[in-house]
Amino acid sequence: MGKDRNIGIAIDFSKGSKVALNWAISNLLVTGDTCYVIHIRPSQGNESRNLLWAATGSPLIPLAEFRVKEVAKEYEIPLDPEVLDMLDTVSRQKQVKVVAKIYWGDARDKLCAAVGDLKLDCLVMGSRGLTSLQRLVIGSVSSHVIAASSCPVTIVKDPTAH
Repeated sequence: MGKDRNIGIAIDFSKGSKVALNWAISNLLVTGDTCYVIHIRPSQGNESRNLLWAATGSPLIPLAEFRVKEVAKEYEIPLDPEVLDMLDTVSRQKQVKVVAKIYWGDARDKLCAAVGDLKLDCLVMGSRGLTSLQRLVIGSVSSHVIAASSCPVTIVKDPTAH
């Protein structure tokens, strides 16, 4: 992959997604890339918003707006200082454009839709560390996205998880 890539990073603000973000910053993102922070919310809450953005997700949210409390409240996302600091650092030090996109619905389907919508060159996501039995019973978002995505998917495991 060359420069000017569209790199998606699935963020749910869990430890696993923070590990994936850190990995992408350290090993993948370079000057000229666009980093799409993709967050999936359940389809509950604001009905007018759900009708407006159910199919396409939110408009793209620049990093400067993503960190504003009122914007976070509007999209019902937590402001996580650790994630925001990592995004600020990669934006400033590596000159990576950072934008966020919020989707509502099932994470499996919406992450696959984001790949096409955002024309991603690759997607990075964390792993919850499910056992084989847990994946079989409750399903694995990462397994589904790997199988259905039209771009390469990198799953980053938390090295401290067992």
